[in-house]
Amino acid sequence: MRYGTGVALVVAAAISWSLTGLAIRQIGTPEPWAILFWRSVGVLPVLGAVIIWNRGGFLVPMRQAGTAGVIGGISLVFAFAGAIYAFQATTVANAVFLFAAAPFIAAALGWVVLGERVHPLTWACMGVAIAGMYIMLREGLSVGAGPGSVAALLSATGFACFTLTLRWGRLSDMMPATFLGGVFSAMAAAAITLGSGDTLLIPGHDIAVSLFMGAFLLAAGLTLYTFGSRALRAADLTLLANIEVLLGPFWVWLFLGETAGAATLLGGLVLLTAVVANGLIGLRRSGVA
Repeated sequence: MRYGTGVALVVAAAISWSLTGLAIRQIGTPEPWAILFWRSVGVLPVLGAVIIWNRGGFLVPMRQAGTAGVIGGISLVFAFAGAIYAFQATTVANAVFLFAAAPFIAAALGWVVLGERVHPLTWACMGVAIAGMYIMLREGLSVGAGPGSVAALLSATGFACFTLTLRWGRLSDMMPATFLGGVFSAMAAAAITLGSGDTLLIPGHDIAVSLFMGAFLLAAGLTLYTFGSRALRAADLTLLANIEVLLGPFWVWLFLGETAGAATLLGGLVLLTAVVANGLIGLRRSGVA
């Protein structure tokens, strides 16, 4: 695959993911677990088909995922559930900016758990990112959106743990672990919903939007990202993934008129600057820039 093709695929994936907040705003039900269940149902057939097409089978790749794949799948339950609740409880801008902290959380966890060396400049970028998160969290608490901000950070931590388990298990293909994440998410969502006496039978429109999010925005985006990432360096992926962070608030502003507070935008800018700087540092260290 050529570099330009890889870039196009990853950009398309980021655009797909950036539409999630707008899609969530089209759902009327306030039940995040029901939304998670139906979104996971939409994810599974698409990812299953991709695994079979890409690996020539299904059971062998799932077995090869092993313990790392299972732990990674469990991590995605927190990532997926936290993201849905965050979009419902706070602004899309606040949620996606906090999602952008995932690479730094992964770096810190890699240092603690796996003993991976963190470059001094990355530590500096992490400090800047923490300052940005503090600004956003402070505003979230003041306007009653604190739980949504915490859920966004929980989602970022879940994605960071997912990334960490892939490195720990030396898994080059994230699709089986992501499929397990969909399975575990559906199981957890069904158990919590039914255990609390609620129902998964939300309005048909909300089910359709949730299925669309799973099959197209999430699963199709993951497929594009996986194939595109084969031609790109990790630092390139970090930079291109920021397209999701930039476009997510733009879509809800363009179509719904949703805006964010000044502190959220300032904190998000600080955090995004740290992420971009860290990506540029990675490119420079690899001898590209």
